Amino acid sequence: MISSKLTTKAQTTIPQPVRAALGVRDGDEIAYEIDGDRVILTKARSAPVDDPFRTFDEWDSEADRRAYAKL
Repeated sequence: MISSKLTTKAQTTIPQPVRAALGVRDGDEIAYEIDGDRVILTKARSAPVDDPFRTFDEWDSEADRRAYAKL
């Protein structure tokens, strides 16, 4: 089992294996579904955006984000 601690501000870090399993990264949203005494965590589906470049991810690596962070 994977676990994490809750801070005094009710915050927690989602462990890396969980982030990898969900395929989430910085800026992504997550969704919580309450099912009795369990909570199901999933990657939130974003609303469709009328942006033809939204799926253009050829230059969307960590190295690219660092290189263009200050532009």
